[in-house]
Amino acid sequence: QVQLVESGGGLVQAGGSLTLSCAASGSRFSINTMSWYRQAPGKQRELVAAASSGGRFTIYRDSVKNTVSLQMNSLKPEDTAVYYCHALVSDYKGLRYVYWGQGTQVTVSS
Repeated sequence: QVQLVESGGGLVQAGGSLTLSCAASGSRFSINTMSWYRQAPGKQRELVAAASSGGRFTIYRDSVKNTVSLQMNSLKPEDTAVYYCHALVSDYKGLRYVYWGQGTQVTVSS
């Protein structure tokens, strides 16, 4: 069993910055990938990709500590969403599982 614990969400004004963090814990597993998704009200959950953020978002992955962070700059109201940490994990048998964090709310006011 793997737990993903997120932190760092909140309310920020447009143009501001936030950093989200996610830490994975558990035993007898290895992390294949860690990433961020977000889901805005009434929309589908989508992958947060630094490449499509116009340089506003940066994702840092620490494979030793099993953490991933999302640094968000120049935030816009349309970035308002619940942000979820996602991990693809292998157990000691080589079986793969997907885990999600509980989600953290990011609200950007105009």
